[in-house]
Amino acid sequence: MKIFVTGGAGFIGSNFVYYMLEKHPDYDIVCLDCLTYAGDLETLKGAMTNERFKFVKIDITDRDGIFALFESERPDIVVNFAAESHVDRSIVNPEVFLKTNILGTQALMDACRKYGVSRYHQVSTDEVYGDLPLDRPDLFFTEDTPIHTSSPYSASKASADLLVLAYHRTYKLPVSISRCSNNYGPYHFPEKLIPLMITNALNDIPLPVYGDGKNVRDWLYVKDHCAAIDLIIHKGRVGEVYNIGGHNERTNLEVVNTIIKALGKGEIKFVADRAGHDRRYAIDPAKIHNELGWLPETPFDEGIKLTIDWYIKNESWWRNIMSGEYRGYYDKFIKQ
Repeated sequence: MKIFVTGGAGFIGSNFVYYMLEKHPDYDIVCLDCLTYAGDLETLKGAMTNERFKFVKIDITDRDGIFALFESERPDIVVNFAAESHVDRSIVNPEVFLKTNILGTQALMDACRKYGVSRYHQVSTDEVYGDLPLDRPDLFFTEDTPIHTSSPYSASKASADLLVLAYHRTYKLPVSISRCSNNYGPYHFPEKLIPLMITNALNDIPLPVYGDGKNVRDWLYVKDHCAAIDLIIHKGRVGEVYNIGGHNERTNLEVVNTIIKALGKGEIKFVADRAGHDRRYAIDPAKIHNELGWLPETPFDEGIKLTIDWYIKNESWWRNIMSGEYRGYYDKFIKQ
């Protein structure tokens, strides 16, 4: 079995690469990544020595290059993690999100059609559903929740999801889609909430929290997410959407204070709220549990300890990232 993992040098994609190499010792993994600011070959250092792993630097919007790669490698399964994913960046520059997240998805699926892959899997997000009110804790996103996007990022992901389902209906392409809640864990790029708070605290830099900090997210440990995708691509029904949630709802303030307590330091600095900031995300993963037997295995209190320990032990990884292009972005948008 040969699996293409696009965006495999990023946060969730790299964790999936490691998970699959360990879980399936007879599989070959080909990682496709164009190494934008959020992709780093250092993240894949542990996989590079594995003879069953291959890295190809390529942009998924490069149709000719993608088709040539499919021609030479002939993958059985394609799992698409490749995406521009940071909401703040999408507000500043929507165009790149539309290009990568929509046209890149189309290029991959056209190649899948031509070369007869057995499964194309689209990794999506719960942000396509919009948000839920804070005063209705009984409400959750299900696969039937209407799409109601709030940012150019979520709109681009929702557009890609609809395109995937259209390719299944029109061309009979064997597809599946997963929509996950907020992930956290090793190799998380330091512009997102949890790694930003950890690295800032370790650097004795104030911890910027949007608005009142009461926005609620459902946190999913990345390894649990990888296990869910593994199940979907092997046993999930073709043409279906599966929600993957962590059953770990926390306000942003609760998350930040948990990190401060664990590290024994850190000072919160409230900053102007993000435009169109969703208030609450919460996923009902009943479908994937009932059909495939999946449930998250990592409670938040355990997962956050593992994550903090990883950042403490892998200081060189995040310091190298923060000394690069990310630093200019951080100074411009976060520290104001």
